[in-house]
This record gives sequence, C-alpha cells and structure tokens, in this order.
Amino acid sequence: MSKIDEVRSDMVKAMKAGKKETKDTLSLLLAALKNKAIDKRSDLTPEEEIQVVLKEIKQTKETLELTPADRADIVEECRHRLAVLERYAPKMMDAGEIEAIISATLDELGIDAPTGKDKGRIMKTLMPKVKGKADGKLVNELLTKHMN
Repeated sequence: MSKIDEVRSDMVKAMKAGKKETKDTLSLLLAALKNKAIDKRSDLTPEEEIQVVLKEIKQTKETLELTPADRADIVEECRHRLAVLERYAPKMMDAGEIEAIISATLDELGIDAPTGKDKGRIMKTLMPKVKGKADGKLVNELLTKHMN
C-alpha cells in the first residue's frame, strides 16, 4: 500500500471520527505527496514518499521554533501536527547508532583523527548511509565531536 493510499484511508477514518486537526494534517500531507507525484509525472518510490514526509516534519519543526512563546494556539497545533506526521516517518536512528556509523566511515576512509579539512569528504561518504534514517543536524554535531 502506497503512502498516498495509507494517508487517504487514515484521513477518511479521522473525518468519520470527527478529528478535525488530524484530518487537516493528513490532508496537507496527502496534498504534498500528490504534488510531488505530479511534479515527477509518475508514482513515487517508497524513498521519495519518506522524503516528502520528512520534509513536512522539518517544516513543522521550523514553524514551531519560530513561533513566539505567547502564541500557544500555534505551538499546540504544530505539536499535534508533528505527532500525526511522525506516524508516517521511518524510525530515526539514535545517537549511538549514528556514532557507530561515523566510526565505521572513519575506518573505511582510513582517518584516525579527523580535522576540519576532512569533514567534507567524511560527510560525502557518511550522508548516503544515514539519509532518511537520521537527522542531518544531529549527524553533523556528532561528527564535529569526533573532530575535537
């Protein structure tokens, strides 16, 4: 079952249950998935579907970060939206799993003590291994710790 069918099915369930906020979030996700398929002019692969979901999650997190503290309504809406969207995202790697991949990548490249000059080469090898499974920001922070 594709993500589009899954989201559409869940959206119908949310409408029937009277869950307006969930239905609205699923409607936005469904529109994003359909727009990506239209842009591509063919069906999306599972990886592309995951990328759309992760992009929506990232945008919602950015909205949450930029929202003033006195706008509790927007903060609450963003938190609910994140909870709904994360059901469709793959399980993300934790710091320990990322550390293991960083160590394996450093061994693979033959780098014992990485420096700032090596960072680009390391990230180029590392990111395809964790793409869609780990937050790029966290990967960058953990790699920077290895350099110190």
